[in-house]
Amino acid sequence: MRDWRDIRVAEVAARQHGVVSYAQLRVAGLTRDAIAHRSTHGRLTRLHHGVYLAGPITDSFTELSAALLACGPTAALSHHAAAALWELRPPRPGPIHVTVSSGRPRHRGIIVHRSSLRPDEVMCRHGLALTTPARTLIDLAALLPCRETERTVEAAMVRHLTTDRDLLGEAHAAGPRRGVGALRAILADLDTPALTRSEAERRLLGLVRKAGLPHPVANARLGPFEVDLLWPRERLVVEVDGYAFHAGRQAFERDRARDAALQVAGHRVLRVTWRQIVREPHRVVATLAAGLSLDTGW
Repeated sequence: MRDWRDIRVAEVAARQHGVVSYAQLRVAGLTRDAIAHRSTHGRLTRLHHGVYLAGPITDSFTELSAALLACGPTAALSHHAAAALWELRPPRPGPIHVTVSSGRPRHRGIIVHRSSLRPDEVMCRHGLALTTPARTLIDLAALLPCRETERTVEAAMVRHLTTDRDLLGEAHAAGPRRGVGALRAILADLDTPALTRSEAERRLLGLVRKAGLPHPVANARLGPFEVDLLWPRERLVVEVDGYAFHAGRQAFERDRARDAALQVAGHRVLRVTWRQIVREPHRVVATLAAGLSLDTGW
């Protein structure tokens, strides 16, 4: 029969992605000698000081859960770790970022940030404490280049994880921290009304006419696809991208599959964004001219 203490440990570990703390092992009834015995025989595997893997089974959140246990009750996953959990950025290899409100624990493979987290800045996802999307973006703004921060902010907006009002409130609460100024500039820029899809296409067609480029067919049908602009003779397709339609993993995969099918059928595909049309019209025209093998003189 299994030791009743091991059953208790297994129940706790099941709620924590397979890991338990030393304190939890003692509460479950294991003595120091019993813990050492189980460690020697592989039933407990030490991951950090005072944190153990209970058994051989792990999942994609085991290391994150172990990092939280190692850093204490005030710990929350933050920065890159939180961004990956919110699916704002891909998982990043290397140390796990954790923010604590008190203490400064040191553990291999964990980067600890000391900051007073308000209760409303911490949430739970997959059974793990992590910073809210708004707080996560504030933290990332201090680490990422401005363009990467902008993309991450826009991804959060599209997925309705936060709002510009939430971010402005978080930026105000953060005070003069590194990265806050860049985030404020990004938010001010995002406040500019976005073009609708039809407005973007009309403006792009206006650029084409002004530059003297051959006129395309708008909303043309190519097999199962409707494309935004098509130059049939040059077999050039131009798609106008906006975050609301093209953000997220599924949209990314869908667009890549669509582009591949069009290219196999003998068409070249160029993608321009709404922002490029508004902010970089000369570059857009130059890109189209290169695609059409023309010299616009712009």
